[in-house]
Amino acid sequence: MFDLYVVTDSQLAGGIPEHKIAEAAYRGNADAVQLRMKNADGRPMLEEAALIRELADEYCRFFFVNDRVDVAYASGADGVHLGQTDLPVSHARDILGEQAVIGVSVDDVEQAIQAEEDGADYIGVGSVFRTSTKPDAKQAVGLDMVMLVKEAVKVPVVAIGGINMGNIQDVIRAGADSAAVVSAVCSKPDMEKATHDLKDLILKVRPHVSRDAL
Repeated sequence: MFDLYVVTDSQLAGGIPEHKIAEAAYRGNADAVQLRMKNADGRPMLEEAALIRELADEYCRFFFVNDRVDVAYASGADGVHLGQTDLPVSHARDILGEQAVIGVSVDDVEQAIQAEEDGADYIGVGSVFRTSTKPDAKQAVGLDMVMLVKEAVKVPVVAIGGINMGNIQDVIRAGADSAAVVSAVCSKPDMEKATHDLKDLILKVRPHVSRDAL
């Protein structure tokens, strides 16, 4: 389904709008972009989402919205990424339809199994490493948790949290089907190049890792 998943953060990008971050990520060959605008009102978030939807279509890539099922629905996003306290997967599915891709954040095996049983299309595991971009997340669940979750579920596993150029290959070796990054792209002066380099690292290690096709 995807190898590299970029999550937007305008603040980390020095105020660059989310759709500009998405454009740089798509140009750098990211497979998916998630619009994350914590504490944003619905209208400005929808405006950014509509622009990213257009870019995703242009580059033939995936576009997801963090948390906000309403914004995902209104913008025509490919799906939504849900946290443990967001709408249940079943309710999101009722709103977005069977074709929507729904991901769920987990930080242990029990949550991952439950998310799969609830109908999640992929599992987001993290934070794998310590990170300041998501202060409400359980910190540093580690590579072992990626391996344990991968063994416990059949849906794709996306690793997130503190992933950068120095450790992105480690999460793939640990069994992650995809790596999601925030600061490793958003905080860089050349976000397109940062995305390209991260994707290149995944592709270089991928042939050496046995995994089911997504």
